[in-house]
Amino acid sequence: MQARNYSAIAPLRDGRMAEIRALRPEDRAGLLAAVGRATDLSVYRRFFGFKRGFTEQEIDFYVNVDFENHVALVALVEEDGEPLIVGGGRYVVVQPNQAEVAFAVDDSHQGKGIGAALMHHLALLARQAGLKELIAEVLPDNTAMLKVFATSGLGSTIRREPDAMHVVLQLS
Repeated sequence: MQARNYSAIAPLRDGRMAEIRALRPEDRAGLLAAVGRATDLSVYRRFFGFKRGFTEQEIDFYVNVDFENHVALVALVEEDGEPLIVGGGRYVVVQPNQAEVAFAVDDSHQGKGIGAALMHHLALLARQAGLKELIAEVLPDNTAMLKVFATSGLGSTIRREPDAMHVVLQLS
C-alpha cells in the first residue's frame, strides 16, 4: 500500500481501536486541535521548547507532506461518536537510507499504546521505502518516548548527548 493511502486499525491498551492512517490536508484543523490539547510539558518534549503557536509556514510543513521524503500518520479514536485525532507521527528523510522520526500524543490519550502503534506503522512504511535507519533526538526525561523506541522490536542504540538522547533504530 502506498504511504499516502495508508490505513490500518490498531488495538489500544484500553480495549478500544485506533485508526492509524496517512495525514490528509483536510486534517489541518484536527491536527492543530490535538496540539492545542497538549500540555506545555508535552509540547516542550516534542519541540524542545515552549511553543503555543505555529507560523503558516510551519503549519504547511506539518500538514502538506509528499509521502516520499516526508511521511506523516495520524492516530484517530472515536470520542463522542466522532473520530478525533489524538496523535501523530512522522519521518523526514535526512540523508539516503536514514530518516528522523518524531511523535506526539495528546495528554489524555498517552499510555494507551498510540505511540507504539504509530512507531510500528511508520517503521513498516520506512522499510517499504527502502530506508535502513530511523533516528530521533529525545529529551532525557521523556521516558515514555524512550520506552516506545526500546520496545519497538527494532535494533537500537542510544547515545547520551549534552541536551538529548540520540536514538538510532535499525530497520533491517
